[in-house]
Amino acid sequence: MSQMSANINVMIAAARKAGRSLMRDFGEVEHLQVSVKGPGDFVSKADLKAEEILKTELMEARPNYGWLAEEGEEEAGADPTRRWIVDPLDGTTNFLHGLPHWAISLALEHKGEIVAAVVFNPVGDEVFVAEKGAGAWMNDRRLRVSGRRDMIQMLFATGLPFGGRDDLPETLQDLARILPTCAGVRRFGSAALDLAYVAAGRYDGFWERNLKAWDLAAGLLLVKEAGGLAQSVYKRGNPIEDGSVIAANGEVFEKFSKLVRGG
Repeated sequence: MSQMSANINVMIAAARKAGRSLMRDFGEVEHLQVSVKGPGDFVSKADLKAEEILKTELMEARPNYGWLAEEGEEEAGADPTRRWIVDPLDGTTNFLHGLPHWAISLALEHKGEIVAAVVFNPVGDEVFVAEKGAGAWMNDRRLRVSGRRDMIQMLFATGLPFGGRDDLPETLQDLARILPTCAGVRRFGSAALDLAYVAAGRYDGFWERNLKAWDLAAGLLLVKEAGGLAQSVYKRGNPIEDGSVIAANGEVFEKFSKLVRGG
C-alpha cells in the first residue's frame, strides 16, 4: 500500500509490537499442552499483555480517541466521534491448542463508521490493511474479493456454536441449506481472519451470528474495500451493533444471503 495514512502506520506498528509478544507466548504454549494444569491461565495472560501493548501504543499516539476492546470497560475519549475497536487475540482457542491460526484485529471508527482497519496474522506475517476509499491490501498486494459466479464452486466460512450455546439448531439449519449448494464450508476459528480471507478471495463468503464488535470491525472494512458486500444477517441491522455478518462478492451475495436468512 503506497500512501498510508498516519493512523494506519500507527496501527501497523502497534499490531507488530503486540504480535511479537504473542509469538513469544505462542512458542511456550506447546510446552504447556502436556502439563496437568494446561495452558488456559497462561493464554489469558498473553491476551491481556497484548491488549496492554496495543492500548499503550494506540492511546499514546491518539490520546483523545475512545477505546472498545475485549478485556475491560469501554472508555469514551475526549473526541467523542472517534474510537479504537480492538481484539488483541482473535482465535484464542486456536492459540490455546497450539494451532497457528489467530490474529490481532484493530479498527478505527469515526462517527459510527469504520474508516481504518488492520488484521495482522503474526504466524504467516500477513498484514491485511484497509482504509475507507483507499482499497484493501495484504502486505504490498492489492486485494480483491473472488470473481466466482457459480455457487457450486464456492468455498464459504462460518463459526460453529460451542460449549452449550443455544444457537446450535439455527446453525445446523444454515448448514443444511448451504452445504448442498457449494464446494465446502470451513470453520477456522477466527472471524477477523475469515473476513480478511473473503477480502483476499480465499473464501467466497462468510456468515456468523453472536459475534462482538471487536471480532468484526476491521474485517468489515477489508471486505468492502476489496469490492465485496457485508451486511448484518438481520435485514436493516448493523453488524457492529447486532454482532452478525454476511459477507461475499457481489456476484453471489443475494443468493447467499437468502440461504443464510432462510428465504
